[in-house]
Amino acid sequence: MSVLLLFSKADIFLLPCPFKYLFGLDCPGCGFQRSVVALFSGDLQESLQLYPPTIPFLLSFIVGVSVCALKLNQNAIWLKAMYFFTGFVVFASYIYKIIFHQLH
Repeated sequence: MSVLLLFSKADIFLLPCPFKYLFGLDCPGCGFQRSVVALFSGDLQESLQLYPPTIPFLLSFIVGVSVCALKLNQNAIWLKAMYFFTGFVVFASYIYKIIFHQLH
């Protein structure tokens, strides 16, 4: 119960984006914090709407930390492909946001 209460009040702990503050545009990571809060609160649809790369980013992070902790091959092609895919999703999501949301 206390975890749900923490996530319901998490908005007060979110950090403002300095890039958006300085330039008036979202950065490629804008929306990530709120998306993680929505995801951990169980609202997958809201999480994907706020920041589509959240799940690939979190999976890449967990796998990357696991590979380092278990001292596995950090140069494995599948690991590089996962990182590339995550970067592509971040880039494509940002371009989509800039074209369809901020320019109109």
